[in-house]
Amino acid sequence: MFGWHHEFSLLQLHRMFLNLTIVSLSVKYIPMKATPKGWPRLSSAIYYDDAAGAIHWLCRAFGFEVRFKVEGDAGRIVHSELVYGEALIMVAQSGERPGRPQYPRGASPQSIAGVNTQSLMLYVDNVDEHCARARAAGAKVLDEPSVHDYGADYWADRSYGALDPEGHVWWFTERVRNPPGE
Repeated sequence: MFGWHHEFSLLQLHRMFLNLTIVSLSVKYIPMKATPKGWPRLSSAIYYDDAAGAIHWLCRAFGFEVRFKVEGDAGRIVHSELVYGEALIMVAQSGERPGRPQYPRGASPQSIAGVNTQSLMLYVDNVDEHCARARAAGAKVLDEPSVHDYGADYWADRSYGALDPEGHVWWFTERVRNPPGE
């Protein structure tokens, strides 16, 4: 489709990204209506083979809180909303979407050979404490906490990468230096 194919590890991709020259950070802000109260502009839905277990684990390991949860037949998680500060993710059961046959099946990475189609990044207050908590709960830490410095004209973050029990990739980040003027 794109004329090339190469597999990269998460660490290789991150290192390649860090070696890029940042050409422009100009952003055009388009006037928009305010979002509904309690909803960020963007929120992600992620699928788990054991959504109920994942919700419990995400709260214990990563510090999310359940805002809303809908259970269907046999305890199947039809919809849920987990929050971390003003961040929001939705967690649902993988498989067919009851009542919505026009949508593709939701899949957990563990059910499709570990393939990931997204990773999630969340700002936390203390990345080292967060990493210790996640590791103690069974998260597989892919990249230990380290500083990623984008240059004196930009910012520096301290981040770590982790896998949850079903193979979703998560990045947790703490800002350690803002760009000049911020």
